[in-house]
Amino acid sequence: MTRVPPVLGSVRELGTVTLVAGLSGCYAATLIMTSSILASISSTQGDGDVAMLLGIVSPVFIGIALYVAAVVITGCVTTVIAGRLQHIALMRLLGADGLSLRRSVRRSTARAGAVGACLGVLAGVLLTDVVRVVLVHRGALPDLPYRWAVPLLALPIAAVALCSVGAGWIGSRAVLHVAPVQALSAVQAQVDPARRTTVVRAALTVTLIGVGVVLLMMAVALGDRMSTSGFLCAFLGAAVSGTGVIVGARFLIPWVVTALGRLLGGGPPSLIARRNAVADPSRTTRSTIGLIVGVVLITTIASGMSALRAAMDAASGLSAAQRHHTDQVMAIITAVLVCLVVISSIIAAVGFVSTMSLTVIQRRREIGLLRSLGFTAVQVRAMITRESIALSATAVILGAAIGVVYGSVGAQSLVGAMSSGFVWGVPWVALAAVAVAGGALVLVASRPPARRAVSVPPVVALRATD
Repeated sequence: MTRVPPVLGSVRELGTVTLVAGLSGCYAATLIMTSSILASISSTQGDGDVAMLLGIVSPVFIGIALYVAAVVITGCVTTVIAGRLQHIALMRLLGADGLSLRRSVRRSTARAGAVGACLGVLAGVLLTDVVRVVLVHRGALPDLPYRWAVPLLALPIAAVALCSVGAGWIGSRAVLHVAPVQALSAVQAQVDPARRTTVVRAALTVTLIGVGVVLLMMAVALGDRMSTSGFLCAFLGAAVSGTGVIVGARFLIPWVVTALGRLLGGGPPSLIARRNAVADPSRTTRSTIGLIVGVVLITTIASGMSALRAAMDAASGLSAAQRHHTDQVMAIITAVLVCLVVISSIIAAVGFVSTMSLTVIQRRREIGLLRSLGFTAVQVRAMITRESIALSATAVILGAAIGVVYGSVGAQSLVGAMSSGFVWGVPWVALAAVAVAGGALVLVASRPPARRAVSVPPVVALRATD
């Protein structure tokens, strides 16, 4: 059987997959090696509480990072394929079938994910070992026969590779819907979702969000009764409703982007940026969904700890010294948890930057047409920057709103009986930090691709076919 040429193969196309897989592998290796170091210390000093706690929470945070990585890789693969549908249609016209092309995508993402995971795990092990050697030399850690590596490190490599395979398979679904005749068209091929699929997605979205909201309300009621099952109910409610938001993101996100796009102004760059931001709902969703998940994670933890501190402050029977000590402990726990989950947000940010860059590259003909109609380089940069602003602002605002709800409900499910009424946790410092990071992300995501876009002469851009 003739081997199908790779659908994905360039460094730019697979670079995001490798980088995201590397970050996930490095993060997992760092947590595993840190747990190993703490276990070695606890075996000699008899205090294994911290090692046990890290061993329990590590799989959770590694799983979160893998989940975000899967979302980012899926969006990246889908974005690349959306820009190469006409090329894929030509391959279909020459005899390649859709399943073979999907297998090609799966092989490419699997290789990129495995290479990235191996490099990331190696970097994580080296980083942890170097830090450990420095701390031992300074006397901050006891001088013990620590292990340089552990067999458990094979698990994140396999998990990241499998995650990349699944993301590549899901992201390449559009390949099956490309008709070979589209290769003969001079217009860029597009694949619109079937009406039946859209109806099923909408029904599933409403169902999941509705069930999740009911579970969250039950969690609040259980928290008021000091029931131990309240937090579990809150977790399930957040998971179910969050899945509903992801499933229905194609309906929700473009609507929010449209609303925020009206704030960009009324000049030609703003009008075109607003149109481009929602011209392709699938592309809009792919660009922002990973970033929304990252913002939700950080905001949920910060909001939950803020609500817990507020509930503790309102509780009676605590002296001033006890309140001060509680605030300190809560602040330390918040910092540790945010640091553990921030890598997931970095992965999401990488996905946002990569998707914006790929999107601008795929729109070279459009940018060339604008340049030939009189748009200046400054106006093109402004257009791309404002489009990035609309997308990132949507991710920050929507993610922060969802995170505040999840965090506050989670806190209420734990200590609801200690406070009168519902206590909202609004972490202003964390929200300000997220807003500043979003602003910096706009510059990183828009300036380099905009610079490359305007560096291509309009005639050359108009001649681009891919």
